[in-house]
This record gives sequence, structure tokens and C-alpha cells, in this order.
Amino acid sequence: MNFSGLIVQLLNGLASASSLFLVAAGLSLIFGVTRIVNFAHGSFFMLGTYIAYTLVDRLGTQWGFWPSVVLAALAVGVLGALIELLLLRRIYKAPELFQLLATFALVLVIKDAVLYLWGPEELLGPRAPGLSGSVEILGRQFPSYDLFLIVVGPLVLGAVWLLLTRTRFGTLVRAATQDREMVSALGVNQVWLFTAVFALGAMLAGLGGALQLPREPAHLEMDLNTIGAAFVVVVVGGMGSLPGAYLAALLISLIKALCIWLGVVELFGHSVSFSKATLVVDFVVMAAVLIWRPWGLLGRPQGRSRHTGEAEAPLRPAGSVYKLVVAVLLAGLVALPWLSSSPYAVVLATDLAVAALFAASLHFIMGPGGMHSFGHAAYFGLGAYGAGLVLTALGLPMEVALVLGPLVAAVGAAVFGWFAVRLSGVYLAMLTLAFAQIAWAVTYQWDDLTGGSNGLTGVWPAEWLSDNRSYYWLALALVAIGVLALRHMLFSPFGYALRAGRDSPLRADAIGIDVDRVQWIAFIIAGLFAGAAGAVYAFSKGSISPESMAVGKSIDALVMVLLGGLHTLAGPVVGAVSFTWLQDAVARNTDYWRAMLGAIMLVLVLVFPDGIAGGVQKLWHRVTRNKEAA
Repeated sequence: MNFSGLIVQLLNGLASASSLFLVAAGLSLIFGVTRIVNFAHGSFFMLGTYIAYTLVDRLGTQWGFWPSVVLAALAVGVLGALIELLLLRRIYKAPELFQLLATFALVLVIKDAVLYLWGPEELLGPRAPGLSGSVEILGRQFPSYDLFLIVVGPLVLGAVWLLLTRTRFGTLVRAATQDREMVSALGVNQVWLFTAVFALGAMLAGLGGALQLPREPAHLEMDLNTIGAAFVVVVVGGMGSLPGAYLAALLISLIKALCIWLGVVELFGHSVSFSKATLVVDFVVMAAVLIWRPWGLLGRPQGRSRHTGEAEAPLRPAGSVYKLVVAVLLAGLVALPWLSSSPYAVVLATDLAVAALFAASLHFIMGPGGMHSFGHAAYFGLGAYGAGLVLTALGLPMEVALVLGPLVAAVGAAVFGWFAVRLSGVYLAMLTLAFAQIAWAVTYQWDDLTGGSNGLTGVWPAEWLSDNRSYYWLALALVAIGVLALRHMLFSPFGYALRAGRDSPLRADAIGIDVDRVQWIAFIIAGLFAGAAGAVYAFSKGSISPESMAVGKSIDALVMVLLGGLHTLAGPVVGAVSFTWLQDAVARNTDYWRAMLGAIMLVLVLVFPDGIAGGVQKLWHRVTRNKEAA
């Protein structure tokens, strides 16, 4: 560690901050006006890099590099406008989280489109003409192009700020950020305003990707890697605040640069690797800011959108027909090992059962509880690792591990939920994501306990369950008990208090319900059952990896709940089975399974705006009403 090294690392941080700000600025604009949590924004960044690579290759580096950067940004902006026109415009009046399902489907489609057009290999772009060399700073060489990027960030911030404060378009954008319904009531064509803002946000993301070409090769993981960092910047800076996004990008990038500069430090006789903290330091910052100032550094509390979908009908106990259908399905599942000659059918059925319990646990806090979680995989992973460590490290039998693993997850949910339930909406969702990423980073790097990136192996069930069929029956029984227990709790006084806190927290508080306490208990219950799903999963696979609590696992659970239907009790089970089965069936039959799965999800989004189970339920009620009227 020396002063010159610190200065160079800080300059690297400033260059990274500019690239990150370009993506976050577009995401902040889109969310501020349309209220869409756009998971596809990282895909726009990736497309900007790939399109710029192709244009530079065609036009040549010397004279074609800079025009290629501009053309790539414009092309991504046009694509963003087309996506808004053809897809998102149809679902603006749907609940906000439902729109997330459509943008996640777009991520899958765009990723496989890039795979088809450019292949799986990394593509390293050329150096920028005129900026291919380096300059000497305190005896160290620093790339000239990175100095250029340091300047680009403030220039783009200034240009967008002038656009928003000195033009009529900017005035409308700022007004829509505060109250888009009032803007529409004043006679403004809100539809085209949304299209323009979405195109502008996509163009900024494409510009950030194109400018990244000389610094980083184009690869297929750029989308998810970028969207996570962009969400952190937007939330830390404040939803809809461009200066806040730039400040947050600077803060996070400089802290990461400082961690790299510190490296390994001896503290109180122990070696502490600050460089490893770069995996999680941005989420630590986000968690601290959300706890201290939930609306971000320069943001302000967001008003509630009036487009929340139709009012949810009261939950009703299952009728005789419903109970009969469930009984027949359970009987068929019990008989499956005898009815099917394929061993893989039993393995797949076990995975479907685990997914059903995992999704049901998330639905418990999202639907009846009204708490949106983007980090539910943390409790799934804690349950899996807790059960695995009880077996491998403590040497206790599997039966004990199946009990203690979920308890570990419940403890984690109690700690995380204590802070999370004090927030609401997207702020609560992002705090749960931050906690989940912190848990993932600890698991990924604690080699001595968790096995690090290699995970745990040798997590096998007891001898009496060594046969796949025997373990399947145990898993099915545990999952059925778990799903029925969650359903039973929703019809208990606790369940009514939970829904009262969701629908009208002020009235619930006025009649003596401690809303925060009820939601915290619900968070713990959801974590307990997610941990049970993780423990069952661990013994079904024989090993556990950090991917079991990665952000992708949380997104899968979110998709399952929304795909099945957020406002039906059968929704999470239907969504989990549909998504997991589709993912397995499509992946085994085509190399481009993501695109096909995403296309199927988009069709379901448009055909069943209330989810599969919700759409079927509405159709059934319509048919029965027509019969009664006749």
C-alpha cells in the first residue's frame, strides 16, 4: 500500500463510476416515470457492447469507433422504444411487480438472441483511437481512455439535467415522476411520454455498454452483473434522482477501489482480505442507506401508484370441488413412482415439490402479507447449508438435520426481517436483496465452514431413504404438510391480522394490531418454510453450492409466484410446477431454451394477466355466475 497506488485505484473507481452511472441514470428515469422495475435494463447495456463491437468491426477502428459508439446507443434506444410499444404499453395498468415478470422474460429472450447472433465466446473490442495510450501519474501508468470515462460521467449528467430542467419534455418527465396520474388528468399524452422516457433510458444503457467495449470483453453474463449494480446505485442515490445516482455510483465505486488498494490487512492478529469485500460492499452500503434513509441519499419518498390492479377478493375456504381435485392430485403424486417407469420422473417430481414449498413460502409474505422480497433465496440457502453442516460437521443424523436446517433459516429471517419490515414497496424488496447478497458472499468465501465456491458434498439421506422413491415420498409428505400449514395459518386470527396490515395499516393499528410485529413473525414463518424446502433439496441432490442462495434463485421464486398468480392460494404451487417443468422440458429439447421459456412467459403474461391460477379462477367464477343467471 502506498499513496500512488491509492490515487490510481481511486481514478479506476471514478472511471467505473461513470460507466455505472450511465446505466443507473437510464434505470432511474424509467422507474421514476413508468414505475417499472426493469430487469431488462442490464440486457440493454449488454446489447450496446455487442452492437458496438459489430459496428467497429464493419466500419474499422480508426474512423469508425466513435460513430459506432453513437450508433450502438441509438440502436438500443430504438429497440427500447419498440419493446415499450409492443409489450410494456399493454401492462401499464397491471400491478407493478407483475410488470417485473415481463421484463424478466425479456432478459431470457435477449440473452439467447445475443447467443445466437454473436456466439458464446467473449469478444474483446479494440482500443479507442486517440486514447489507446497511457499517462504517467505519480510514477504509475494510467490508461488515457479511463481518464476520458471520468469526464464522460459529469458531461452526461449535465446534458440530461439540462434536458430535464430547460425543456418542456423535461418538465413533463419531472411532473410524471411525482404524480403521473395528475399529468394525464391535465391532458398530457402520457403514452408517448412513457415511450420517449423508456427509449432515452435504454439509449443511456446502450451508451454505457458501448463505451465499456475497450475496457471489458463482451460476454453473456454482462446483463445480470450490470443490473444488480445498477439497482444498488439507483436505490442508494434515490429513486428518480439523477444527481443521487451519480453520487451513489461515485460512493460505491470509490469504496470498492479502496478495498482493492487495502488488500490483505493484519487486524488484531488476523488477516483480513478487504479485496474479497468487493463482492458485497455495494450491498452493504445499500443496506446501511436503506436502514438509515429509506428513500436514498438525494431521493424523496415515492407516492403510491394508483394502478395497483383490481381489488383482491377476500380469501375463502376451499370448497368441496377444490378439495376433491387436490385429493386426486395428491393420490396421483403418491402413485407416480409406480405409474412411471422412468427414474428421472421421480427426480423431477421431487424438484417440483421443493419448488412448490419454496414458492408458497414466498407467497405467504408477498400475497397476504404485501411484503415484496427479492432475496428469498437467502433462507432457502440457509436451510440447505444448515442441514448439510449439521450432518457433515456435527455428525448428527439426517432426521435431526431436517429439523435444525429450517431453524437456521428462521433465525436468519428473524435478523433480516427485523430491519426489512420497517420499509415497504421497492425499498423493502431491495433491502431483502442486499441481505441475501451479503449472506451469499459470506457463504461463497467462508471456505473452512461452507466449502466456499465448491460448496458442501456428501449430504446424502439416511439408508432407509437411499432409494429415490422412498425419499420422494418423504419429500412429498413434508411439502404437503408445509403448504397446508401455510394455508391454515392464513385462515387463523394471525392470517386475518396479516392481511389487515397489508390492506389498511392505519386502521389495523387503530384497532390494536401491532402491524410491524405481525409482519416480522410472518417473515420468520416464511423463512422457516423456505429453509425446510432448502433442507429437502440438499438431501435430494447430495450436495449444496452457493448458487442455492444466489440472486438468480430469488428471481426464480419471484417468477413462480407471479406466474401462478399473486392473489390466489393455489398460485405459487401452480407457478412453481409450471415454471420448473417448463424450464426442464425446454432446456432438454433446445440449445436456446431461455428464449423459448421467455417467449412462453410473455404469452402467459399477456393471456393471463392475473397469473395462471388467477386466470383460471376468474374464468371459473364467470362460468358459475353465468349458470346462476341462466
